[in-house]
Amino acid sequence: MIDLRRLEALVAVHRTGSVSAAAAELHYGQPTISHHLRRLEAETGAVLLQRVGRGVRLTPEGVLLARRGEEVLGLLSRAEAELAAVTSLQAGRVRLAAFPSGAATLVPDALALLAGRHPGIELELTEAEPPEAHELLRAGTVDLALTFAYPDQPEPEQITSVPILDDPLHLVTRDDAAPSAGPVELAAWSGQPWVAGCERCRRELLALCADAGFTPAIAFASDDYVAVQSLVAAGLGVTVLPGLALRAHQHRGVATRRLAAHRRIQLSTYGAPPRPAAVDAVAAALTEVAG
Repeated sequence: MIDLRRLEALVAVHRTGSVSAAAAELHYGQPTISHHLRRLEAETGAVLLQRVGRGVRLTPEGVLLARRGEEVLGLLSRAEAELAAVTSLQAGRVRLAAFPSGAATLVPDALALLAGRHPGIELELTEAEPPEAHELLRAGTVDLALTFAYPDQPEPEQITSVPILDDPLHLVTRDDAAPSAGPVELAAWSGQPWVAGCERCRRELLALCADAGFTPAIAFASDDYVAVQSLVAAGLGVTVLPGLALRAHQHRGVATRRLAAHRRIQLSTYGAPPRPAAVDAVAAALTEVAG
């Protein structure tokens, strides 16, 4: 493989027209430039320079290599500049997956924070519930995922997650059917039809109701927390929703009461740290707005 320092010497001679001018440009002594050129000829097996009087000129082979070398050195310089910009957070692109209520609440605030601190970072957002987000991480389609889990749910294999927020769960009823003051007793609603959410939320709802001593009669199910609240407001059932979903949208026809249970909001990546600087910057912004 051609040594880049020797290639740089040849390019400088081609650009400046002499060994002495190349030495001055590169801040080397003339013997060093001459040594690099001799070694380059030995490495390539080609005659690259000809002596003409007291000076030198490049052979056609030398001109060809010098021109290609200029392209190579230019690309290397560009790569170094781009890498420096990314590591110094002057530039960078982060692909983020987020579940819907997180994308509607935490992500916009984090983007606003990033725009002020690191305007060169671009963020590409994909909406995905946790199981899909984990697969996107494994496939390398996203760099970071805003996910959630309930206390009894194990961490998926090869996924590293850092909790950033405990998101409380709420009993959601029609406004005119609001429970009285005091602790929320889910058993008091055991005779009502229930509206279930996403698959993970449905499992948690069944677990909460089991702890309260009954199995809910699920009349409707929807992944859309807006639709779920509309069904409740229409008197078609009661439900349990997390705080972020209610923060993103709360139907004026429903009443909410906080439960003792919660879900864990977390930032997930594939594998273990360290992470690219731009990914760390997005994670820091999301952590700050969650706090």
